[in-house]
Amino acid sequence: MDVLKHARIAGVKPRDAASLILIDRSAGVPRVLVGRRGSGHVFMPDVYVFPGGRRDARDHALPFSTDLDPLVFEKLFAGTSSRMTAGRARALALAALRELHEETGLAGAMAADLSRLRYVARAITPPGNVRRYDTRFFLAFSDETRFDMERLGDSSELQDVRWLDIAGLSGLKLPRITQTVLEDVQNLMATDPSLPFGSPVSFYFMRHGRFVRSRL
Repeated sequence: MDVLKHARIAGVKPRDAASLILIDRSAGVPRVLVGRRGSGHVFMPDVYVFPGGRRDARDHALPFSTDLDPLVFEKLFAGTSSRMTAGRARALALAALRELHEETGLAGAMAADLSRLRYVARAITPPGNVRRYDTRFFLAFSDETRFDMERLGDSSELQDVRWLDIAGLSGLKLPRITQTVLEDVQNLMATDPSLPFGSPVSFYFMRHGRFVRSRL
């Protein structure tokens, strides 16, 4: 049975997912929104993460008022197969905003404004995990969005939701990929605090048992 279980886990294919890194730069020192996944989660329990989750089929039909920046579309298409379409790329961004709302209470207008979303990283969960995701990490600055911050709070998905100094998270239990993507964001913002659309995107995956980083 253990051999069969191992074979099933080894054969798990990554599913599309999206995450939103929300940055507050109003206090001078950039802060990032994170929350702790509950202990009952099968995938990454008891760790602090950005809001995010799996792309659902219904995300394609979610309304939006303004589309993604053309440079973001260009990066989303880079390094992917012909299966990537504009609709699928847009659905990933809409999934990130939907997950933000479901996990933290934050929501914008009825029709999402995608024009302020940057695309900063992509990561595929290594083989051998009970669940695997092909996650695209989007980023937005809170002062460029219309989220009602009074609605911010915990949910069944994320507890202890809070803003933390982006450079002071060493005391938290963070997944390796969360730490790595945060370092990428810090480096990008050190080069240009405005984080221009079309900035380099890091892509993380396993190849022959080694953790690989490439650029999109």
